[in-house]
Amino acid sequence: MTTKKSATNHTDIRIGIADSSQELNIESELSQDLVLKTVKDALEKNEALVLEDTKGRKTIISSAKISFVEVGESAERRVGFANL
Repeated sequence: MTTKKSATNHTDIRIGIADSSQELNIESELSQDLVLKTVKDALEKNEALVLEDTKGRKTIISSAKISFVEVGESAERRVGFANL
């Protein structure tokens, strides 16, 4: 049994919401630079932040409620047994 490896890199986005102890975690196909630009633009223009995940779902977040945004490269997911 073989699995097809995806050549695309995904970006993990973690967004803290003001007045909430929970965080939003989004995995996107956008590059880190494009995510940062989108976040900066939304904050500067005081507009809602709209992000699309890898499944095509869109998330809309009020820029007034964003307390932090953490952007990083998604780790490759491995399935099966491996020697450590």
